[in-house]
Amino acid sequence: MTTIPRQRPTLSSTSGTGHARILGIGGYRPERVVTNDEICENIDSSDQWIRERTGIVTRRFAALEETVVDMASAAALEALKSAGLTPSQVDAIILATVTHPYQTPGAAPMVADRIGATPAAAFDISAACAGYCHGIALANDMVRGGSARFVLVIGVEKLSDFTDRTDRGSAFIFGDGAGAAVVGPSDFPGISPTVWGSDGARWETISQRNSWIEVRDQHVEWPAITMAGQSVFRWAVYSMAPIAHAALDKAGIKAEDLDAFIPHQANMRIIDALVKQLKLPEHVAIARDIADTGNTSAASVPLATKRMLDSGEAPHGGLALQIAFGAGLVYAAQVIVLP
Repeated sequence: MTTIPRQRPTLSSTSGTGHARILGIGGYRPERVVTNDEICENIDSSDQWIRERTGIVTRRFAALEETVVDMASAAALEALKSAGLTPSQVDAIILATVTHPYQTPGAAPMVADRIGATPAAAFDISAACAGYCHGIALANDMVRGGSARFVLVIGVEKLSDFTDRTDRGSAFIFGDGAGAAVVGPSDFPGISPTVWGSDGARWETISQRNSWIEVRDQHVEWPAITMAGQSVFRWAVYSMAPIAHAALDKAGIKAEDLDAFIPHQANMRIIDALVKQLKLPEHVAIARDIADTGNTSAASVPLATKRMLDSGEAPHGGLALQIAFGAGLVYAAQVIVLP
């Protein structure tokens, strides 16, 4: 008996737009300003030492009742206003954070509900300080691939909840805040190919002190985030400059074509070292938001971007290289056209 092969039906597919770009930027900075002197009430250090080692003068801490969802929602609404869009037009929300205090549900669906973007797809990603740049890469692919038209990318952290105030190695580093961007269709390339990767062998360099299982079963200390500062400094300075160069190459431009350099706000000395290694011309504006914001992890790049645009330090429509790196260890870099 002859078997006639079953003809497989062809699946439908989506088609997106040729290009994507960032249409709007928003940010949220908590009201409470925390000085180095206040930090030093719990550690053996000084305002001068912190300034010299990190460049941090003050940072912002969220109020006790303020949540990751609260801050993310505020930044998201500002980004949408900047883009001239309403929440109902959002097709997807990508929220980068490592400080939402629930394993599940994620913060993104709560933000979607809070701002009125339901039933947008909404999910969290955990890529620490590089989370926002990862989100921009994903949003770019989603818009170009046709799975979404407008994507809201949010980086938000409430690191004050996960900081050991008595740890001399990390208590002065972290701050709280949220930044957001809307990615949508463009008639020109507005987001370059992303150079990203990971180095999981170095995971202990920046990590949560204990697992939730250990907290439950062994009653160990609260799982604060710890950092081997010198190791992180060396890795960031010597490993990230080649990644930044690769991102410029992928974008098809040179350092002198840039209008702004927006690195993760981890440490002023790291920023200065990267600027030197990249040999950036004097006309390139450098983000130094860390001075009065501290290290806000996933929120640092969008917060710094918004400040540069609001102050006129970076031009609307200019080219910016953004790069972020952190726990994992993970990293991501891309060139963007500023909204």
